[in-house]
Amino acid sequence: QGDWLALRPEGTAVLVRAGLQHDWFRHEQRFWYRGAMFRHERPQKGRYRQFHQIGAEVIGPQGPDVDAELILLAARLLQELGVGHLVRLKLNSLGSPASRHAHRAALLAYLRTQQLPHEALERAERNPLRLFDSKDENIRAVMAQAPCLQDYWDADSKEYFARLIALLQACGVAYDLTPQLVRGLDYYNLTVFEWVTDQLGAQDTVLAGGRYDALCALLGGAPYPGAGFAMGLERLLALMQVAHVAQSPLQAAVFVASMGEQARAMALGLGETLRTMLAEEVVMVHTGEGSFKGQMRRAERYGAKVVLLLGEEEVARQEVTIKSLQHQGKQQRVPMRELPNVLPRWLADASNLDQVALPC
Repeated sequence: QGDWLALRPEGTAVLVRAGLQHDWFRHEQRFWYRGAMFRHERPQKGRYRQFHQIGAEVIGPQGPDVDAELILLAARLLQELGVGHLVRLKLNSLGSPASRHAHRAALLAYLRTQQLPHEALERAERNPLRLFDSKDENIRAVMAQAPCLQDYWDADSKEYFARLIALLQACGVAYDLTPQLVRGLDYYNLTVFEWVTDQLGAQDTVLAGGRYDALCALLGGAPYPGAGFAMGLERLLALMQVAHVAQSPLQAAVFVASMGEQARAMALGLGETLRTMLAEEVVMVHTGEGSFKGQMRRAERYGAKVVLLLGEEEVARQEVTIKSLQHQGKQQRVPMRELPNVLPRWLADASNLDQVALPC
């Protein structure tokens, strides 16, 4: 139809452009985001034209401690998602712009003496570092003998990376120093990192990021420093399946069961109240038809600690029945207004009901 579409390939530049437009960066900012991304090139196995990412970005503060903070956050995320034992951290520094400029000249001089495909030479003229990221075995063999970026780091770049390494070691973070790691986007400087796995074939990168101190200026704004990372959800889910954690069931602390139209309306409102009151707990509310017996089975399926029962009698008396699923036979009917005082005690005692007697 002749229409033009703009589809975002990644989230960092999008967030930076929005922040510059709306003047978000006058003070230190930390963001997270998730959403659909798109790629134009022909997808390889394990990659998709539309994919989804979760990312985190820090704009404003600068220093290796910020980079370490992001790496520690990413490590904890992967660990808590159950895949930490299947990934390893690859770490490198691209150095300062001045050190990269000196390395670029030496690298181009070397590549022009090699028998490289025309397409690879054109790519090298634009950004020779990108050839370090090639999957072509012949190009990888050439790059293995290429001048090393670390040999061109200036004193500031060396000191920055040494401070980062010291911070990670102090926090017990294991890593592989990887001089060939460059990242696929051209705006990175200094720290770059990737978590990779050997469980997903050629598409081995699960989470990646780095520092991009020139991106704000490149997009027309003030030179705010930045750093961040992103992880692909499809690849993460595939790795979670390998680790047998993808089917982890949702666990609810409180399940609200109801019978009758008035009770169902009250249950919805009660659920919202409890979600505000119990911010750290999961509250589920049954909707639609269903017997109390069936609703109890559903509550058991979701591992609820307690069930709140609302029937015609409870509605008429403005009461609620609290029933334990951890200890059969324990239940209590209380006035609705007293529930905020009574329910937390039931939740706190749910794991010790054999030792703690609750009123019946």
